[in-house]
Amino acid sequence: MTTPDPDGLLADQLLRLARRLHRVQKHHLVPVGLTPGQSRLLRLVAHQESPPRMADLARGLEVVPRAVTTLVDGLETAGCVRRVPDPANRRVIRIELTDAGRETLRALRDARRAAAEDILAPLTAGQREVLGGLLTTLVDDPGRC
Repeated sequence: MTTPDPDGLLADQLLRLARRLHRVQKHHLVPVGLTPGQSRLLRLVAHQESPPRMADLARGLEVVPRAVTTLVDGLETAGCVRRVPDPANRRVIRIELTDAGRETLRALRDARRAAAEDILAPLTAGQREVLGGLLTTLVDDPGRC
């Protein structure tokens, strides 16, 4: 008989929770009209001090540059972002948030809040606080990849 692996069980539970969170967020994003990847990119653009380059977005999302191009294409078609030339180097393209993109961000915040509430509903306020602290410890550990 094998001994249960508590760390393996925790890892499995975290993966299952991540998948569930992804499904719930995807469901709440349907009315907003964005995919999870597009929502991440839109939030990343919104949190930059100046319009980022495509390479900056790829690095921030930890994806290949081609994936960013596809995401930007979709957001540009939806009117949420626009490509603008860099004033210092006209060969460089930057991604700028539009007014429609700012409106979409507001709807996105509401959708993310609703998704989080769906996931966290079984927890008390105290349990949520403890979970938040534990997750911060895991996420912010600089020694991990």
